[in-house]
Amino acid sequence: MRWTNVTLALLAIGTSAASAEPIEDFYKGKTINWILSAGAGGGYSSYAHVFAPYLSAHIPGKPNIVVQNMPGAGGIRAMIYLGTVAPKDGTTIGMVHSSVPYAPLYGIRGANFDPRRMNWIGSINAATGICVSWTASGVTTWRDLFEKEFIVGGTGAGSQMETMPAMINKLFGTKIKIVSGYKGGNDVYIAMERGEVHGRCGGLKSSIKSTRPDWFPQKKVSVPVQIALERDPEFADVPALIEFTKDEKTKQILQLILSPMDMDRPILLPPGTPPDKVAALRKAFGAAMKDPGLVAEAKKANIDLDEIAGEKIQAILERAYAMPPEVIKEAKDAMSLTGAANE
Repeated sequence: MRWTNVTLALLAIGTSAASAEPIEDFYKGKTINWILSAGAGGGYSSYAHVFAPYLSAHIPGKPNIVVQNMPGAGGIRAMIYLGTVAPKDGTTIGMVHSSVPYAPLYGIRGANFDPRRMNWIGSINAATGICVSWTASGVTTWRDLFEKEFIVGGTGAGSQMETMPAMINKLFGTKIKIVSGYKGGNDVYIAMERGEVHGRCGGLKSSIKSTRPDWFPQKKVSVPVQIALERDPEFADVPALIEFTKDEKTKQILQLILSPMDMDRPILLPPGTPPDKVAALRKAFGAAMKDPGLVAEAKKANIDLDEIAGEKIQAILERAYAMPPEVIKEAKDAMSLTGAANE
């Protein structure tokens, strides 16, 4: 049989179409369950509900995406589900607290997973860490953290709401008291409004803007300190923790502790997900992040966007897990990680 140029061209087109169709065929008419490690009503939910329609629109087959909240154990509960129970066929994705992938590194009890085996799709944002205080509490400046008791809410060992203030106490000698047991970050905000606690620490700027848009403009909350390696221009008058480090080792510890801030809203697929699904969702993530509709809606919803590629998240985690053991130990001690993961 003789193969003409036309025949070969048609075969090439057919082969190309066939290779492109399986992803679309797989996702068409399907539902993707999006598991969040945070409770409803908080910043993670705000991001997910805004982002989900655009991610769906850029996945071949345009599957429906349903957001499900799975809080607990400072985010570890959702990560364990994603690592062991969730379907590995591309129909379940997750978005976890950025501190959760570090739980095994620090030996948190119950963190039976290896984040380096997860398939990281990307992160919707990076963050500058801050402590915020209810202004009426009277704790409003860095100096106040040494002279007054600053009571902050938390959701469990391993979450930034607890590790960040514990670290500030250990490395700098402040007087922050952590009240654990809140179900989610939004519950801590409600507790602040009720006067149950004074504030909260972590990557909060985008969360507050999206769920409490009046807090910053009306000065309902103050920012005593930035938990960062440099000042965010939005809080130009507020010092960053790096400014108070006195030696190189402390700086290295701080760099490890703050590295989760570089991937503030990380999205992942369970380990074992077929590579073609991982590649398709990474491509869809990148396209969604550049979608003008998302950019406009994010602006309207007061949420910040900063695309972090899945490959970069992988590199951040590899670098963290390669840190010298003594730096990891001192970082763990600084955050008062005892190995317990509270519900």
